[in-house]
Amino acid sequence: MVQSLVESTMRGQVFACTKNSEEECFNRLLFGANKVYGPSAMKVKKGDFLFLLNLSNDVVYGIFKATSDAKMNIEPKAWGGRYPYQVKVEPVGRIIPLKNAKKLLKKLNIKRTTRMKRATTTRLLELYRPEGSTRDKWLHSLFGIREEKELKVRLESPRSWSLLSEAKRIERKVDEDIPMLEATTLWDFPKQSYGKHPKGDNKYPGVTPALIIWNLVWRYTEPVDLVLDPMCGSGTTIDVCKEEGRRVIGYDIAPIRPDIIQNDSREIPLSNDSVDLIFIDSPYGDNIRYNDHPDCIGKVSSETETFYDELEKVMKECHRVLKEGKVLGWLIGDQWVKKRFTPVGFKVYERLCKYFETLDIVCVTRRGQSSHTGLWYNRARRFNFFLRGFKYLLIMKKVSPDVLAKNKDARKIDWTYYKRKELGAS
Repeated sequence: MVQSLVESTMRGQVFACTKNSEEECFNRLLFGANKVYGPSAMKVKKGDFLFLLNLSNDVVYGIFKATSDAKMNIEPKAWGGRYPYQVKVEPVGRIIPLKNAKKLLKKLNIKRTTRMKRATTTRLLELYRPEGSTRDKWLHSLFGIREEKELKVRLESPRSWSLLSEAKRIERKVDEDIPMLEATTLWDFPKQSYGKHPKGDNKYPGVTPALIIWNLVWRYTEPVDLVLDPMCGSGTTIDVCKEEGRRVIGYDIAPIRPDIIQNDSREIPLSNDSVDLIFIDSPYGDNIRYNDHPDCIGKVSSETETFYDELEKVMKECHRVLKEGKVLGWLIGDQWVKKRFTPVGFKVYERLCKYFETLDIVCVTRRGQSSHTGLWYNRARRFNFFLRGFKYLLIMKKVSPDVLAKNKDARKIDWTYYKRKELGAS
């Protein structure tokens, strides 16, 4: 029973350092991560088992326990502010390094982007178990559980590779991978949601892939920042933000959940400069029946200027409530219907540029459409048209009018040019 209780509460996480940052980790008893590994680091809870991987000398130090939940900037000056996602730690017994760490962790299928669950944590803890100590007593000692005689553990030199074969016999359950930030401007998400808990409703018309919002949240906000979705639909933004520790407000003209507030996005009831991130997945015409509300913008054809005039009212409100220097993400697609193409994305982008500076434009692969069938693919080839394969994610930043005007001027850049091989040269 005790063993079952111990193992059921077991969680672990691997942090990393280099030869330049290792000493500060030990002196401060503090582990930290940058934005790439922040999503995983911020899941750490008090009592989790932690390990420190030195990337320079290829050793992993253990065992540590978290003495706090992970937070932003527990010690803001640590590592010069480069690793703000932090957790306080304490050593469990004597700190021991395991050599050949990268190979070892790979063998155990342990990633820095994954918060280890019971089975994986146990596998790694096993490598630190001193010779002569049974597995049950070892686990009990780690949790500070007293038996008739308190167990005194004296750590000896680790036998990392000799213990590996024994550790591999422990039951293996798949851990939940925490997503990685997208690195290119082409995003393709095979599933609408991620993780154990659904985000939004994948049956909702035009539902947003949750990892679009996740990427924006982790790139452009910090925990406790305020995120706004003025066209919240099935609530995907709300679900992502709650799981990632952000405050969130979701509006919709026809809400379908109690945590979505009824409101028209053309008049947002928030004060000026109050929001840290805005995400909008707007209609791109009257091709989808979202709801029966008479004022829904999705009832207006994108082949008319009225459609863009109404969306521009939303843009003005977004600009008003967004803090300067903060980001708006707008997801939009083009339209092709009855032999006419409408570049909805370009038209929306042109309007956005009146108010915002462009940070980047991402192409998001469209999946889950009713036209993604062999029948429609055959029709597209036979009748010489293209199915819509992607949407635009327009990533814009609010800047002052002076900065916006200045940034339209050409800059002088010292490009590096490489000598090209002349034609005919051997």
